Amino acid sequence: MPQQQIQKFKRFYQGPFGFVVDVALFAIITYSFHVLWWDFARVIKSFTVINATADWLAEQVFHSSLWINRSILGLHVTTEYPNVMWFSNGGYVQVWESCSGLKQFYQILVLFVLFPGPWKHKLWFIPLAIFIMHLVNIMRIVILSVVVLWKPEHWDFIHEWILRPGFYVVIFLQWVWWVEKFRIKSKKTASA
Repeated sequence: MPQQQIQKFKRFYQGPFGFVVDVALFAIITYSFHVLWWDFARVIKSFTVINATADWLAEQVFHSSLWINRSILGLHVTTEYPNVMWFSNGGYVQVWESCSGLKQFYQILVLFVLFPGPWKHKLWFIPLAIFIMHLVNIMRIVILSVVVLWKPEHWDFIHEWILRPGFYVVIFLQWVWWVEKFRIKSKKTASA
């Protein structure tokens, strides 16, 4: 009996409604990770290596966004330890360990390790997805810098309701890329 149910599920999954299973699996992995991360955040952050990595990543994001602010945007920025950028209007942006992107890196790692697909592609796709997320995080800090200068009254709204959910949009787009380029092909090969 269980063998028949497994075969029935495989036919459904490889058929035209397989995307429903893929979307459900994406949602379950993403939501479960988010809940588990915040339920165990104190335990996770109790490890020295996690804190040191988050601090190091925050510093990298700070220096990269500072360079873009100064060299590309031509903004007058002064700095202060730890990771604070002061702008000409008295506003500032501070890059904390919570701004490091570490949670999103782990979220991508867990998502693509658990989500079906060929390992030969996961081995390069996961580091690429993490690197893309790092670039998105740098751009997030640059955008917040511009907002602090020209629309400081909207900083909280943009930070909380546009840029923070933006991480999930990027993760979703990377997942779509994975499903379209690699997951679909592996399902077709498995059914052949």
